[in-house]
Amino acid sequence: MAKTYYQTDIAVALKYDGQNAPKVTAKGVGLNAEQILKIAEQHGVPLQTNPELTRVLAQIPLGDEIPRELYLAVAEVIAFAYGLSGKKPT
Repeated sequence: MAKTYYQTDIAVALKYDGQNAPKVTAKGVGLNAEQILKIAEQHGVPLQTNPELTRVLAQIPLGDEIPRELYLAVAEVIAFAYGLSGKKPT
């Protein structure tokens, strides 16, 4: 399950494989953020507007798992995305 967070000028994409902690797979500001959002929309990736969480996630290096301190915040959004898609977490 992929997930993209954004605020008006920052976007961060996460990938969650159901086994490990979500990883930061893309992030960008300005035009790069717009491209991330466009690609996410084209592929049906759920988008979540959460400026505070986006700013924190943007600090994580690409390819790294999110820190334990963010598990609950990200899990709530992933659960919401699963609900929207009609899927159940494994």
